[in-house]
Amino acid sequence: MDTVLAPLLYLVSWIMIGWHWLFSELMGIDHDGVNWALSIIGLVVVIRILLIPLFVRQIRSQRKMQLLQPQLRELQKKYKGDRERLQQEMMKLYKDTGTNPFASCLPILLQAPFFFALFRVLDGIAKDNARGAFEQGSALFESAMNAEIFGAKLSESFLTSDDLNTKIIAAVMVVLMVASQFITQRQIMRKNMPKEALEGPFAQQQKILLYVLPLVFAFSGVYFPLGTVLYWLTSNFWTMGQQLYVIRRMPAPGTEAERAHQRRLEEKARRKGVALPTPDAGPEPEEPQGEVVRRQPKKTSRAQRKKK
Repeated sequence: MDTVLAPLLYLVSWIMIGWHWLFSELMGIDHDGVNWALSIIGLVVVIRILLIPLFVRQIRSQRKMQLLQPQLRELQKKYKGDRERLQQEMMKLYKDTGTNPFASCLPILLQAPFFFALFRVLDGIAKDNARGAFEQGSALFESAMNAEIFGAKLSESFLTSDDLNTKIIAAVMVVLMVASQFITQRQIMRKNMPKEALEGPFAQQQKILLYVLPLVFAFSGVYFPLGTVLYWLTSNFWTMGQQLYVIRRMPAPGTEAERAHQRRLEEKARRKGVALPTPDAGPEPEEPQGEVVRRQPKKTSRAQRKKK
């Protein structure tokens, strides 16, 4: 695994070392455990900034999926007894509209290699085995090995530590990680999805993410070093903030978030005494200036026209 992840091991460790140098310059070496914790948070910031274009793509894909729900329901009714044909028609619809039904999973999937690279770096620190940019026996490596927050080492996990304080802090952080994952996904489904989008395959995908992912992190979190739990917890808070911004400022059409956004705009306009623009009803019909009588030409026979 270390051979496959070698470039990421160096990238992750160099980012951490860079942030650690910066925070050490600002806060001093007396707060070294805090400096290393902040360097992991800094790693999250760097990675999530790089993933912002992907986040925008994710939002656009989710909007497309919401708009496709009526067509997907029609396909389900039409091919109710033919599951294979239904899947073919759904894939064709996704292809024709340029929609990726799995785009909502992409940020998590792309973060996974960085997450495992951080796991391997911290695991190596815990086992006195330097990986990535860390050098065995160096002062920096020893500093990372002894880094603590609230008396718990960042390189230890719930299962590997014999210290009760470390187990308590690890358990609290895992619970917060799972809760933030659940709340983030739930706020999307409750506030920023139209009612019709809560049915069909897209809704099933969202429900799977809602319940399965927190369970996965709950069972696996006890194996993770505290540093990796801190990474994922920080990443969840970042995602939550992004979603709150999108829900408040760019709500999906036909959702409760959009209605709340419209009410805020109306309240803001009322306080400023400005009327909100209304849909253009078109130009009003002009009133006639005077009565104009148009006479139709009389029909004449061929004999009468010859006389003329």
